[in-house]
Amino acid sequence: MIISNVAISGVAIAGVWRLHGDSAVVVGILTAAFTSVSTMTTAYLSIKAVSNTAKTIALGDTGRRSTETVETVSGAPGV
Repeated sequence: MIISNVAISGVAIAGVWRLHGDSAVVVGILTAAFTSVSTMTTAYLSIKAVSNTAKTIALGDTGRRSTETVETVSGAPGV
């Protein structure tokens, strides 16, 4: 993830540098780079979270779950 984000940033910086400040195109390049980095980071973190959850379930790690009873809306004890 870090390598891809650095690569995207490097290409964006090179593109901005080669255009010598043409503002309309620079805004487009920076917007595309920001969107790409954000999407890549979000995808990585989402996949990592799902993977960790699946691993926890597969290993049967239930130690962190609460054992308290749940109350219904009416206030009566639930199961």
